[in-house]
Amino acid sequence: MALNTLNEIQKLWSRALEDLKKKISDVKVYDAFFKTAYIYSIEGNKLVLACDSKFALTILKQYADLIKESIDKESGSDFQIIITTQEDIESKPKEKIIEEKPVFFKSSIVDPNYTFDNFVVGLSNKEASQAGLIVSANPGDLYNPLFIFGGSGLGKTHLLNAIGNHIKETKPLKKILCITAQDFLYQYLEYVNNSQKNEDLAGFIKNFDVLLLDDIQMLNDKKKTLEFFFDIYQYFLQNKKLIVLTSDRLPSELTGIDARLVSRFMDGLTVQITQPNSQMCEDILKKKIVGAGLSLDEFDDDVISFVADKFKSTVRDLNGALNRIIFIKNLRHADHIDLDLATEALSSILNVSNGKKSVNEYKILNTVGSYYNLSVPQITGKLKTGQIALARHIAIYLIRQQLDLPLKKIGELFSNRDHTTIMYSVSKVDELLKTNEQYKIAINEIKKRLNG
Repeated sequence: MALNTLNEIQKLWSRALEDLKKKISDVKVYDAFFKTAYIYSIEGNKLVLACDSKFALTILKQYADLIKESIDKESGSDFQIIITTQEDIESKPKEKIIEEKPVFFKSSIVDPNYTFDNFVVGLSNKEASQAGLIVSANPGDLYNPLFIFGGSGLGKTHLLNAIGNHIKETKPLKKILCITAQDFLYQYLEYVNNSQKNEDLAGFIKNFDVLLLDDIQMLNDKKKTLEFFFDIYQYFLQNKKLIVLTSDRLPSELTGIDARLVSRFMDGLTVQITQPNSQMCEDILKKKIVGAGLSLDEFDDDVISFVADKFKSTVRDLNGALNRIIFIKNLRHADHIDLDLATEALSSILNVSNGKKSVNEYKILNTVGSYYNLSVPQITGKLKTGQIALARHIAIYLIRQQLDLPLKKIGELFSNRDHTTIMYSVSKVDELLKTNEQYKIAINEIKKRLNG
């Protein structure tokens, strides 16, 4: 079955539905039972079609021949169609797995903490996440190999393990080997140095159904190891066994790896994970806070925004910053985390000698809000009532004056206002400082608090 796009399974059913619509005379039957069904999985020549009730199952089975005819026509395949209900799929008992003691890679494990459920999806990783879901639902049949690349700390290892966990959950008889390229190298060297000469390393690996290999670039210039890996790689592809690889760069940019391997990496599907934006970082932090057993109410909104902005380079940095804050919170027995506590907790990471004296956009917003008895969301929001508008003008002015941030960046802080609105606020406060004594008093007091 040739599938050419990331969502081809869904598209296949959509095309089959269009064909079925022409053949089914009863429009009500089509709308009620066919449009709510979906392809649950494709494994080999078996295609599982799921519907939402026992009654729907009875109806669809009456049209089984037509369904097969349309799916085969649109896919160019000869599928064995299995029609079932979502309830039956979910209630199907797990098949018993016989645990075997591994001869090699004894520390190999699919980390149960990394799942699709706790993988935060955004623009930077949406394509990679979708690809991971598809290959884990159809291991070896679609997009083989799957090659995931991106910078360090962006979630490649999380996604690799999520694929493994999903396969373990839905196809428990599939044998999965999840290792790093370093694990592979060390095991191979140990093997060829005769410490395990009575065992068959290649045969051991080939016995698995899924190979998840992290950081393939670490095998660069390891000629003998790569030759050994090439044999295993070929075997997996020829036998429709899934391979998922991660790397810090594109296949074409891998150096010290045989060109014939690189070209084969590109035969499957290559997807990228890029640096998350601030909003996605905030979502990641919130999910990690809840995952740590804490309540979001224990954190001020500006703390989340501050950490997301300062540590947005990698998910790993975000996690490290949050762990540091939680550590200080527990150490101080603090019930709540405000910006002062957060900046103090992160001062060593941010190269700041005193977190409370560190002036940043979030501290300015917090201080202006405290002075006018307003919340940060009120100041950065859309309301234009007198006191809020006044505080907003002053906050914009101080951020521009104290930090010299770009107008666009300031605008993003204030509900994505454009740069002309920001320039107006700065100019307005500049003019008022020349004639209005109350403005001078307010701004001087806020500055004292910022630097105090």
